[in-house]
Amino acid sequence: MSEYNSKTYKSIGEVAKILNLVDKKTGKLSTHTIRFWEKEFKQFKPHIFSGKRRYYDDNSIKILKKIQFLLKDKGLTIKGAKKYLDNENSKLDDTKYTSIKGKILKNKISKISNILKNLKNNG
Repeated sequence: MSEYNSKTYKSIGEVAKILNLVDKKTGKLSTHTIRFWEKEFKQFKPHIFSGKRRYYDDNSIKILKKIQFLLKDKGLTIKGAKKYLDNENSKLDDTKYTSIKGKILKNKISKISNILKNLKNNG
């Protein structure tokens, strides 16, 4: 480990394990998914050290988790996930309150609440 600290950077295989990217037929890690996302999403880049191997820092892994969440759990298209990640104000985590559906629901509840207040005030 000459040029990187194993606690700071993870190999592509380690990241695939973290994201549970496993080919269901063969049981092997699907590192190609991470390489594909790397080409599609500009929000992260792996660090490439000697030997031309990819290493990912905590921030890159966090972004990869967001990408996986948006694509797999929320069913967004790649284009939709890119738009979401391009929004600088976006904050996302796995809880229902800060997920995309949670934000939509929160906005609808807020609108309904405002309508009810207006009805109550106006008779």
